This record gives sequence, C-alpha cells and structure tokens, in this order.
Amino acid sequence: MKVAILSRNKNLYSTRRLKEAGEAMGHEVDIIDTLHCYMDITSTRSSVRYKGEELPEYDAIIPRIGASVTFYGTAVARQFEMMGTFNINESVAISRSRDKLRSLQLLSRKGVGLPRTGFASRPDNIKDLIKNVGG
Repeated sequence: MKVAILSRNKNLYSTRRLKEAGEAMGHEVDIIDTLHCYMDITSTRSSVRYKGEELPEYDAIIPRIGASVTFYGTAVARQFEMMGTFNINESVAISRSRDKLRSLQLLSRKGVGLPRTGFASRPDNIKDLIKNVGG
C-alpha cells in the first residue's frame, strides 16, 4: 500500500515509528507536512498539491493533526477523503473530538456518568452557574 502520514514534524517519535512500522510491513510511507499542502478543488479531478507538485494517489492517510491546525488539517484530510483515499481518522471525527463541549453533551445524552459541568457565554451568569453545579 501507498500511505501518507500527515504530520507537521517528521522527527516526532510517534511519526517516525508509524513510518518505520509501515515500511517494516512492506508499505510505501511518505510523511507530508499538512500546512505545506494546498488543494485544487474541481468537479472533475480534484487534487492535493505539496511544495509545487501534485501528490500521487494514496491508498490511505494517517492524520497526525495537532489542535493548533485543526481547521486546515481537517480540510486537507477531507480533500483526500473526497478523492477516495481511506482515512484512518476521518476528518469529521477529528473535528468532533476537538469540540469538548459537544463531546460532553453527547456523552450526557447517552447516560455516561460525567462530573457536573456548567457552561456560559457571559460573566454575569457565572454566579448562578456555580450555584447550579453545586459550588
């Protein structure tokens, strides 16, 4: 298989280990800096470009997208998905996992035990919010 690891730093231990493990299994593995990717979005033949060249077709991508680049990183991952590349961590899952409030709301809806949590957008609600969650 031809695999791309989307990572900002090819020297990170976890990124290096993923590459080594993939190659040990006989796969061709490239490490691509997500922020150096840019997309050509068309209705006929979309592509991802990297440092002046169109990237080849990959069988799979492994996104290693840090919180600071979530928006752009998930856009790049989504572009690969739209082109038919298998993504081991889908872009929508990455986006959802970064939204901690949404995660808490979904867990509470399913009855998962959580510490009582308050959330407000205005400081004038804080006093009642603290009282409501028990201090």
